[in-house]
Amino acid sequence: MTSFVQAGELRIAFDREGDGPPLLMMHGAEASRQMFAALVPHLSKHFTVIAYDQRDCGETEGPERASTLADLADDARRLVKALGFRRAHVFGSSFGGRVAQALALMHPRSVDHLVLGSTWPLPRPYEELCPDARRLGELRRDLPASAQELATWFFPEAFLAQRPELRRVFANARPGSARSSRRMATVQTALERGVADILAPTLVLAGELDRVVPASVTLSMAGRIRGADAVLLPGVGHVTAMQAPQVLAQHIVRFLET
Repeated sequence: MTSFVQAGELRIAFDREGDGPPLLMMHGAEASRQMFAALVPHLSKHFTVIAYDQRDCGETEGPERASTLADLADDARRLVKALGFRRAHVFGSSFGGRVAQALALMHPRSVDHLVLGSTWPLPRPYEELCPDARRLGELRRDLPASAQELATWFFPEAFLAQRPELRRVFANARPGSARSSRRMATVQTALERGVADILAPTLVLAGELDRVVPASVTLSMAGRIRGADAVLLPGVGHVTAMQAPQVLAQHIVRFLET
């Protein structure tokens, strides 16, 4: 059941499950907290898992104006405080990993341990790091006609054969709206500071078959964050939380409990 909390100018929608140290979950650019539905049951045995919708996503309500990555980091800090926690472990996937990096840089006392999955490093833009960014943009603009091909960027073909309904997620994508336009503008923003300034103990995870953010881009972050661990997930694509929730949870639990 969806819960809501007022955090600054936002009415944030979130789910809370489990007991133990708080673990904040940050979803990707075009997703919502629902992307963690298969992952949360594995993690809630160990943590108080808080999955929430960011600005202009899901059921969260806020002002209809442009926002920045810094705004999203501030939102996360306010959410943690509004729920009665001083700090939390943080897991960010894809663009959610960028939000997690921003939170760790701007509000280091709010972050205990940091897990970054299938993401790219601040402050560099996506288009600079990912050589196929232009093609991905074309596929997004051509929806729903491009749905079949776009699905293979996020999930390997073998997995789509097992979960054909995921292709329909892309085919049923809504046309552009003021809200989605604001969201895409937010995704393009960054910070001046980079990952080398992150102080939190960090784990970096990447899917071997990720076409959206190549594994080499994500794993390179471990070499720039002091003491960071890195894990490559064999046979996994971009959306690790949906494709390999049990394996992903095992790595997260191992890291957070050591």
